[in-house]
Amino acid sequence: MEIKRADRGFWIGEDENSPLALIEYRDLGDGNLAVISTKVDPSLRGQGVAKILLDHLVTYARAENIKLKAVCSYVVKKFDEDRSYDDVNLEA
Repeated sequence: MEIKRADRGFWIGEDENSPLALIEYRDLGDGNLAVISTKVDPSLRGQGVAKILLDHLVTYARAENIKLKAVCSYVVKKFDEDRSYDDVNLEA
């Protein structure tokens, strides 16, 4: 699975306008990002695709020294469960 970057996030699929999986963010205006949505097509569910996208975004955030604000319920849950994300969690 190739992960591609768009202005609004990272996605998987053939068409950015209708991706099979997407983790979407918006700029908070202070150099940090709010993770607002994670979507995975039913054909990919159960394969850990959402976590792959989240980890890809976290790697990007670490490389760019960006903090992430979890708004999406999936990311809120992951940030609460896994302390390894604390270094990029804006609210940790």
